[in-house]
Amino acid sequence: MTSPAFLGALCLALSCLGSARGLGRSDDLEWGKLIMVHHWPATVCQEVRGHCKDPPSYWTIHGLWPDKSEACNRSWPFNPQEIKDLLPDMKRYWPDLLHPSNCSLQFWSHEWKKHGTCAAQLDALNSQWKYFSKSLDLYKELALSSVLQKLGIEPSIDRYYQVSDIRDALVSVYKVVPKVQCFLLEKGQELQLLGQMELCFSKDLQLLNCTHAGEPAARGQGAWPRLGLHVCEDGPVLYPPLNQTKL
Repeated sequence: MTSPAFLGALCLALSCLGSARGLGRSDDLEWGKLIMVHHWPATVCQEVRGHCKDPPSYWTIHGLWPDKSEACNRSWPFNPQEIKDLLPDMKRYWPDLLHPSNCSLQFWSHEWKKHGTCAAQLDALNSQWKYFSKSLDLYKELALSSVLQKLGIEPSIDRYYQVSDIRDALVSVYKVVPKVQCFLLEKGQELQLLGQMELCFSKDLQLLNCTHAGEPAARGQGAWPRLGLHVCEDGPVLYPPLNQTKL
């Protein structure tokens, strides 16, 4: 027969184990949607002159972010060995434009610890491999670079687009409202550069509206704190080509 003392000790041990597993977890685990964040390398490189090296000429991934939670499990470190088979696509579509010499590992680690550990509450994203793999899948399915090109929205040094026209054109394809973000370049007058695009997903990974009137830009650019991105004001915006970052 098991003694009461033994049962008490066992319960205490299990309680301690449960507490240890919870160390580093945030109490703020609730979030409502996922934000697939793309950025335009030419604009990023305009903001951080001298840091970029051979940036790609297509939209790249900034991250897949739950909208309201960050750093949900600080005891779950990034392990690049878990995504070894994804590295070719990661390097191509999810590069660290600002720190190309570190092979993007620091950037991916930041994205996992800040955003991936919160996204992991979904079964479809509950491992590092699932999180990064699904992010790549969503990026490829959205095909933002190709969509913009087919819509006739292409980088130009002398052509201005209306923010509302870009947003409406994307709505015609994706059937949801994206969030269009800009970098404000001061050159005698305020000039908006197209810099970042957000498309949002529900917890069952279906597209849904990403923005509402007055809603602020998504959190999450902590890895690149110098970026001055904001939701674009209605009006003209420049979509700069890659070889024209010094405006």
